[in-house]
Amino acid sequence: MSDTQICHINVARGFRGGERQTELLIRELAKRRVSQALICRRSQPLVSRLADIDIEIREVSGNPLAVAMRAGQAQLLHVHEGRSVYAAYLRHLFSGTPYVITRRVTNAIKDHRFAHSAYRRAARVAAISPQVESIVRSFDSAIDVTVVFSASSGLPFRESAVAELRDRWNGKFVVGHVGALDMQKGQKTIIEAARRCAISHPELHFVLVGGGDDEQHLRQLAVDLQNLEFTGFVDNVGDFLAAFDLFILPSNREGLGSILFDAMERKLAIVASRVGGVPSIVHDNHNGLLIDPGRPDQLRAAIVRLYEDPELRHDFGEAGARIAAANTPAAMCGKYLEIYAAVLGRALGAAEVAS
Repeated sequence: MSDTQICHINVARGFRGGERQTELLIRELAKRRVSQALICRRSQPLVSRLADIDIEIREVSGNPLAVAMRAGQAQLLHVHEGRSVYAAYLRHLFSGTPYVITRRVTNAIKDHRFAHSAYRRAARVAAISPQVESIVRSFDSAIDVTVVFSASSGLPFRESAVAELRDRWNGKFVVGHVGALDMQKGQKTIIEAARRCAISHPELHFVLVGGGDDEQHLRQLAVDLQNLEFTGFVDNVGDFLAAFDLFILPSNREGLGSILFDAMERKLAIVASRVGGVPSIVHDNHNGLLIDPGRPDQLRAAIVRLYEDPELRHDFGEAGARIAAANTPAAMCGKYLEIYAAVLGRALGAAEVAS
């Protein structure tokens, strides 16, 4: 425990974008032989997902004091979600251990003295988009903040599984969405757009991949639609992305939307809301179309435009693939290694080895 270089902290429940990015970074650091530990909430998916690599897992209840006590003698703490910022701050007060925060959301930071102290004491705050960076700076100009984009996941897919999905959809043009089923992701907007397309373009089929707290409510809203399906939570997201014809993310709020990189890897044209960090990676009329949040009329119009113009879809897909290629896990890891080196005054790890 005493020679652990980086101790990651992520006590979120479930497995969403932030947890996927935490996993991607840990795996890249492991390739570079950086010694790591992970403090995570007991029995959460990150534990099993990292079972194949050499990392010490320290499971806790999620209580900030318990997290602080489990940090051990790590040289640097890396906090991956907002709840644990205060745990890292407490550990810093106990032992002087420096900590880095990754801020992933566009929510305003609660304006109280403890929050200002916790964020100011961080050796660095990494914001996943310029929009998140702006929110951190507006909260407190004394915070040392820089932008480190999230990464594409390199999600695998099987040709046989993709063919099975395409057969299931029987030649329809598939408009796909991947995300937790909660109101901030804009699935109500998708349902209303699908309702309108059912009349004007019945050859379009909408597929919502994922589960979440609002799943039952959303299923009830769409119960009468034959052109929309829910898959629930799946492990083979890559198969679905490879089978889609178009990807949509009409979120009401979004720090960045890292799933967009995964869609771009599959050369999918994008329709997304111009919220949060999304315009940083989806450039209107370059690799996708941007719409206002909560506007099913705009979503429908953008989908129909791309459905009717396969050449434009192709061009957007090629442009998106180039953006995804510049935002790999290795690129993200390199940025964090620079931050770690600046904080600790020395480089960590070895050169990347073949996986």
